[in-house]
Amino acid sequence: MSRLPVSRREFLAGAAATGALIMLHPFSARAAANQAHLRIMETTDIHVNVLPYDYYADKANDTMGLSRTASLIDAVRKEATNAMLIDNGDLLQGNPMGDYIAYEKGLKDGDLHPIMKGMNLLGYECSTLGNHEFNYGLSFLDKVLAGANFPFVCANLIRGTALAANPRDDKLYLKPYVILDRKIKDGSGAEQPIRIGIIGFVPPQIMVWDLKNLEGNVKTRDIVEAAKAWVPEIKEAGADIVIALSHSGIDIKQGDMMENASFFVAGVEGIDAVFTGHQHLVFPGKKDFQALDGVDTGKGMLQGKPAVMGGFWGSHMGLIDLLLERDGSKWRVVSATSEARPIYERVDNKNKATVGDDRRIIAALEQDHEATLAYVRRPVGKTSAPLYSYFALVADDPSVQIVNQAQSWYLKDILKSTQWKDVPLLSAAAPFKAGGRSGADYYTDVPVGDIAIKNVADLYLYPNTVRAVEITGAQVKEWLEMSVGIFNRIEPGKADQPLINTDFPSYNFDVIDGVTYKIDLSQPPKYDAKGGPANASSRIVDLMFDGKPIDPAQKFVVATNNYRAGGGGNFPDINASKIIYEAPDANRDVIVRYVISEGTINPSADDNWSFAPLPGTSVVFDTGPRAKNFIGQVKSLKIEPAGEGDAGFARYRILL
Repeated sequence: MSRLPVSRREFLAGAAATGALIMLHPFSARAAANQAHLRIMETTDIHVNVLPYDYYADKANDTMGLSRTASLIDAVRKEATNAMLIDNGDLLQGNPMGDYIAYEKGLKDGDLHPIMKGMNLLGYECSTLGNHEFNYGLSFLDKVLAGANFPFVCANLIRGTALAANPRDDKLYLKPYVILDRKIKDGSGAEQPIRIGIIGFVPPQIMVWDLKNLEGNVKTRDIVEAAKAWVPEIKEAGADIVIALSHSGIDIKQGDMMENASFFVAGVEGIDAVFTGHQHLVFPGKKDFQALDGVDTGKGMLQGKPAVMGGFWGSHMGLIDLLLERDGSKWRVVSATSEARPIYERVDNKNKATVGDDRRIIAALEQDHEATLAYVRRPVGKTSAPLYSYFALVADDPSVQIVNQAQSWYLKDILKSTQWKDVPLLSAAAPFKAGGRSGADYYTDVPVGDIAIKNVADLYLYPNTVRAVEITGAQVKEWLEMSVGIFNRIEPGKADQPLINTDFPSYNFDVIDGVTYKIDLSQPPKYDAKGGPANASSRIVDLMFDGKPIDPAQKFVVATNNYRAGGGGNFPDINASKIIYEAPDANRDVIVRYVISEGTINPSADDNWSFAPLPGTSVVFDTGPRAKNFIGQVKSLKIEPAGEGDAGFARYRILL
């Protein structure tokens, strides 16, 4: 963010708790008597990471934690004449503390969820709902929200099953918006009244992702449709400015019921600023959302409106600064800047904290932290082989293998007394911890020996529930064709081509156990990352079942999760109509029960898939630096080190 020259008096105004000098934002420094500077601070996608501790790895982590982000707040407030703090959703699920509270401890009436303990201390003024707020059910969500000292808003979540003809007649689950009556100091130091309207939105896809919890109870409406209906009412009710809390990412391809609609929210008349999230990216910035028309990644603008996305897990604080001008009895925005301020930096290929902890939050969550540690350290069995995901995107992998083994074990017993007892059973699972945007340490790494609950949570991040779908052999092939869209097209005979399409999420790279197959990387992907048709091609070759080419007409039952079976990822022909069994058990719980049942498991990969040979061709990919400890266990690849990757990753070469 560019800063204008300020006077010595302005520079010395205020000091942080640490005694550091604070520089006023240029808007505060230059505001005239009829102007005022308003700073709005955002957190987003906290996912219960209130503390800087990775419970999966059971160690401190300097890249996360609301207690770290919170330590920015006092200093950030002192840079502005007027400031307020909001959140953009995805608070309740995402680490073992969230699971411990939901599944073990529970919430009695009057209990405060750890996330609310922290947020209440920090003085949040408003939040909206993220898609992960629904993972534990609506009654749990209601108990959590009851403990908030601030309002939650959501304009596109409808109570019941009926959508009204006019969105403003919908019976909403929460208030669509609030108008906060506040006092702000203008450039002369005088206090003036201002009315700030805040509206919120959740991805409509929650009705796919959490169908079990939501079906028959709520419905969703298109985000932009809801915004266009409600924003005029907010203005009619007297709001000077309107800000959108859009738990939705940034995409410029328009469509109905968009998951990532924030770009088009910014285009709604009457909205002055957009706070985004959901994608776990950073905006503005140098890396994400480049070359999108109407998106200014330098200034942080969407269709000319200020916008921000503050990372995830507390990694950044999003800041939008508004220079307001009094126009008669109303305020209007005359200028704006946007910034995503990090809590750490990369120094010598290591993460270095740039802030300390807010000790109030550390103290308030001490008991929750200790209880979570006890919960995740509880042993449930042993493994005779290491569980790791460093090569999960390039070779059959033990961290995916164990999930598929557990799902098959579970459903085999259930289906044996049903009409599907003689239908071949397959299992589909994807690597959840495979680096990517979450960093070079974001991998499963469980040594030989005891397996604790923390290891199971590490293997399977989300509280999904088991589903079984019935499909044909032809649909098995298309499922795999969609999965292998994660690979770039590779030119035969060329060296060191990048293998992984980083826009394709690893959780959509399903490996299907029970069949064998090869992947022809010389062919372009048949489907794009969103499941749309891309090319008339075929990457899946030598697809075999029981040692013979698969029969396109043969029926198969595939074990998977509620996200995929409900249509998550837009896999061809995979949707709720194919579901034959909805399990009451979470995939994580099934893995725990499988480990307990077996006592000692052997998760070694069976190499049921591999790349088809391409002589004289090599590719490169990045993975975690500890991958070097496991190269010898990858039998299906010719693999060798290829130097350092970006941001702490290690680079490897595969000889095809």
